[in-house]
Amino acid sequence: MTPLFRKFLGLNWLLFLTMIGLIIVGVFCIYSAVHFRTDAPGIVDMWSKQIRMALLGLVVFFGAALIDYRWMRWGALPMFMVGLGGLVLVLFIGKEVYGTKGWLVLGPLTFQPSQTAIGAGIVMLGFVLGELHKLHPFFRYHFVRLVVAGVCTGVPLLLVLKQGDLGSALVWVPVSASMFLVGSIPYRYLIAIGLIGLAVLPPAYFFALKPYQQERIKVQWALLKGEELDQKSLQGPAYASVNVVRAIGSAGWTGKGFQGKNLADDQKTMHQLGFIPRQTAHNDFIYAVYAEEQGFRGSLLMVGAFAFLVFQCVFVAFCARDQMGRLIVVGVAALFFAHVFQNIGMQVHLLPITGIPLPFISYGGTFVVMIMALLGMVQSVWIHRNDALQEDSSRQEPDSKTMWP
Repeated sequence: MTPLFRKFLGLNWLLFLTMIGLIIVGVFCIYSAVHFRTDAPGIVDMWSKQIRMALLGLVVFFGAALIDYRWMRWGALPMFMVGLGGLVLVLFIGKEVYGTKGWLVLGPLTFQPSQTAIGAGIVMLGFVLGELHKLHPFFRYHFVRLVVAGVCTGVPLLLVLKQGDLGSALVWVPVSASMFLVGSIPYRYLIAIGLIGLAVLPPAYFFALKPYQQERIKVQWALLKGEELDQKSLQGPAYASVNVVRAIGSAGWTGKGFQGKNLADDQKTMHQLGFIPRQTAHNDFIYAVYAEEQGFRGSLLMVGAFAFLVFQCVFVAFCARDQMGRLIVVGVAALFFAHVFQNIGMQVHLLPITGIPLPFISYGGTFVVMIMALLGMVQSVWIHRNDALQEDSSRQEPDSKTMWP
């Protein structure tokens, strides 16, 4: 048996099958969200584009899984610099979509640098917190590593916020916080960072957020207090929030069926009637489309699948044999949790509306390939979890030539 085939058999197949299952569900969700659209012909084929990007993501996934993740210590800094370069470049020549100047168009390729930057940032933080202290004694001080990690987090976060992409910027907070916690940073520093963050929130709200982002927070607060808002006008501040929740709540236990097959012939789903914003139904509001069709039981299965995926990543982190691998897996788990919590939370009135995709379910080529690459690195940590023990045992095993003259 070749080493490569042995690695392939050593995959965490539960994690892999969960990923494939979510991808398949995502393709059906995108198809259900766009198949009836006659007003925008290019949108109708998005489900097939998602399949092509998922197939490309599988190639990247297996490449990342079968290559030893410890080689990433040499590529962490170049990857991070490329990610920062994309964030800077998009500020000058980026394409603006729905108030966010966050897309780069390079010929036929359109991608979002903020998504690739968070992936590179996880690898970079894993190197800084897990390997940097081995390069020089100066980096053994916790405060020094914290400052370096803070710069690696703060700079891309501010650049993403400058683009107007509040959702992607907020993802950096739980990702970096979880990696700081696992990265052996003393609690006194973490508490100080948390207090500073709370103190920065008021000025950030008034000076860093754009007017429409402040309006979304005001709408969320008003809805929680039960105030009357414009819920009927398409341009009303609460139109999307209220109607998305109504679509989810109207599904009941069983839902309205795929493409509304459980409804009468003369009835349509709220999504087909246009109450879920069609411009973002296949992306930011894809969960509402799925929940309306599949009901509470389908929503429970999807949330359970994501929870199982995150717990599998946590299990792999516990089995990791070095700090860098553990940190990368923890960062990936926090990334999934942040995306799922923000995306679903904003559609059930837990959080203000922010533009953020649901992993594997929302349409998005760049994001699908990126998260599949990150899950490939999680698989690499799992596959190579025993390599360190084998290396240590081979060093400690006495040589027969030295034992017997």
